[in-house]
Amino acid sequence: MFGKLAADALGLSDIGAVISPSDYNKVDADDYIMHEDGEKIFFLIKSRSDEYCFTNLALIHVDGASAVSKKRTLRRYNYSTNRVGHVALETAGTVDLDVEIKFTLGEVAYSIDVHKKHLEQVKDLYKALLAIAQITHENEHALRFSQQSLETATAAMGRVTTREDIPSDQFAKVNEYAFNWLVSAREKYVVKDFGHVFRRYLEN
Repeated sequence: MFGKLAADALGLSDIGAVISPSDYNKVDADDYIMHEDGEKIFFLIKSRSDEYCFTNLALIHVDGASAVSKKRTLRRYNYSTNRVGHVALETAGTVDLDVEIKFTLGEVAYSIDVHKKHLEQVKDLYKALLAIAQITHENEHALRFSQQSLETATAAMGRVTTREDIPSDQFAKVNEYAFNWLVSAREKYVVKDFGHVFRRYLEN
């Protein structure tokens, strides 16, 4: 009985435990954080075989083959290239010991069991992931509209004049402007760092 309680407290059972920030340096995932690039852990769930580390830049999944094996597979999913979606929270029933946080990252689906004593903390994670999904969705639409706007303007210019009518230096400037405009739009609408979202929902 004592062994089971100790395992639950340390996040070593099959049901995940939310790890305190003061213990982040004791988990395997911390070794793979890009501290040099300003990456920071905001939420960490640990079970007997797996770690799910949510940083401002990515989800780092330390995937254990089994509870008794030391073999681990590291998977990293940056939010900027793996869209967060289908976020759901399944609370515990009367006899259940766990709650489930569910979401997708790109084409990968996750369903993570967490001890129900951590429900309030998991609720905050749910809200953060939901906010990231919404921001990404809105930005994708904005970027698409921006690109369509540029294409419309380019097509209109093409109807007014042809390539042969434009001096080479002006043509180069038009191309440079279009390129810089697209780079600027992408920097604006493709968010890489969601630290502000995690701080809003997890550090309140």
